[in-house]
Amino acid sequence: MAISLIPAAFLFAAAVAIAAANTPAFNVPTIAFDDGYAPLFGERNIVRSPDGRAVKIILNHDSGSGFISSDLYYHGFFSTSIKLPSEYTAGVVVAFYMSNGDIFEKDHDELDFEFLGNVLGREWRVQTNVYGNGSTSRGREERYRLPFDPMVEAHLYSILWTNTTIIFYIDDIPIREVKRSRAMGGDFPSKPMLVYATIWDGSNWATSGGKHKINYKFAPFTSDFSDLALRGCRLDPIQPLPADAQCLEADAETNAAAYSIITPVKREAMLRFRRRHMIYSFCYDRLRYPVTFPDCEVLEAEKVKFGNSGHVMPQQKLPASRHRLRRRGRAGRGVVPAKGRAEV
Repeated sequence: MAISLIPAAFLFAAAVAIAAANTPAFNVPTIAFDDGYAPLFGERNIVRSPDGRAVKIILNHDSGSGFISSDLYYHGFFSTSIKLPSEYTAGVVVAFYMSNGDIFEKDHDELDFEFLGNVLGREWRVQTNVYGNGSTSRGREERYRLPFDPMVEAHLYSILWTNTTIIFYIDDIPIREVKRSRAMGGDFPSKPMLVYATIWDGSNWATSGGKHKINYKFAPFTSDFSDLALRGCRLDPIQPLPADAQCLEADAETNAAAYSIITPVKREAMLRFRRRHMIYSFCYDRLRYPVTFPDCEVLEAEKVKFGNSGHVMPQQKLPASRHRLRRRGRAGRGVVPAKGRAEV
């Protein structure tokens, strides 16, 4: 597996270097765990570092675990470095996300990084989700392979949320941009949210649709979180002003920051990442969504790539006889096209 990851990891590192050389670094101040977060569940499975600036969350036979921000936020930039569990991780879900589901049960908003474990020898995948005002039946999921091994060292994952834009970042490279639009309507997250990190047993869906379950022989599953950053408008629940009025100054600061601006260099890095590493897009999933979302930008060149399921459709291998026909066709009578594609 490591050999196959080297070229992609090298290209991603090169993209990071190019972006860093051409754009200002984010330089976001980080905080100690207890200055911005508190345990959410499984407190015995939450282990702070000696200096209090990093934390491990653990899933074992007894419980998963997670933590939650001490404050509600209305827009901002939220990031952390994460190192994922190794070995066999099928069924394991690690998440870094924003939500207000505990406050608005029927019309909640949510922005997710979800890391989906895999069987031994197979890579982790990461999924981003965007839900607004309870739009869970209209999930805007995208899924990607990571161009590096997230079990070897920590990488930075960030969510930018403003009144007009959502950007997901990996190591300062934007991988997804969602712009507020009339077509998206009320599905754009619009209410204050908390920030969460969790590790839990998602055996019923996380790996091959639930085909591969957690094997607790490989427990404990440990995920490391460091470089904790919460840069946004902390809401005062006693303040009578509405959220947008309370957050005018903080919103202006967020909108002027480097992480809110996608330069041409960063946009090219984002497009390159998506071309090479995106393996599922809700915009092309005709089986789940027969009517394409009005805010989707459907590209004709990608329809074949993603098929009707929204998953990347790799070319089937040709039998030896077909390979011979293909070589012979190139020599004089035209190429014999491959037939059939297989869903991943």
